[in-house]
Amino acid sequence: MKKTLIAIATTAVTAALLVGVPAAHAQWVVIDPTNLAQNIMTAANTLRQINNQIRQLQNEAQMLMNQARNLTSLDFSVVNELRATLAQTQQLIGQAQGLAFNVRQMEAQFRQLYESPFGASVSQAQLVADARQRWTNALQALRTATQVQAQAVQNFASDERALNDLVARSQSAEGALQAAQATNQLLALQVRQAIQAQQLQLTQDRAAALEQARQVAVHERAREVRRRFMGEGTPYTPHSVNFYGNP
Repeated sequence: MKKTLIAIATTAVTAALLVGVPAAHAQWVVIDPTNLAQNIMTAANTLRQINNQIRQLQNEAQMLMNQARNLTSLDFSVVNELRATLAQTQQLIGQAQGLAFNVRQMEAQFRQLYESPFGASVSQAQLVADARQRWTNALQALRTATQVQAQAVQNFASDERALNDLVARSQSAEGALQAAQATNQLLALQVRQAIQAQQLQLTQDRAAALEQARQVAVHERAREVRRRFMGEGTPYTPHSVNFYGNP
């Protein structure tokens, strides 16, 4: 590069010396080729530095644009939809009839209906009423389990839509923040499904436990009825049993 600039400068000086002027008005300009070449090299270096500064400014501008994209928030959220579907399942559980989900109430009801309702002092009418209540509890528990199952099936369609939307948003995310937010919502969908699975398992286990307790109570009641029929304790009196509300 340096040799080329010197050659250019030398050529320029030679051309200037060969230009003819009238003898009477001839003026000679003294040009230092070395100084001229040095000036040209300085100008070239300055131009190179300016180009480098321009590229640096362009890189900084691109970096700021990338940071802006990374900080762009995702304009899409399925959190409210997930909360709504979870609330619907929770509402079904809250409306469940029969044995209460509250621990204290459940303890009192279970003790009254399943643990010791078969003493000699308990009347035949009370035995029948308690048996009917146990049967009702088991039926209501099964109904709640089936309702929660139906709600879970209905949630599948909305879950599929949410999953497709979130995957599409994640794949088309402009920056790290949008990708992270889409990932967090995918995790929220997974957590909501896990909670729903726990709710469904809870209602199914409750129905199974109440049915087992009812079977135990049926055997105990039969033993008490047989004991009374055999003449121990309160005399047995025949009593009609109506489980299905028919006359």
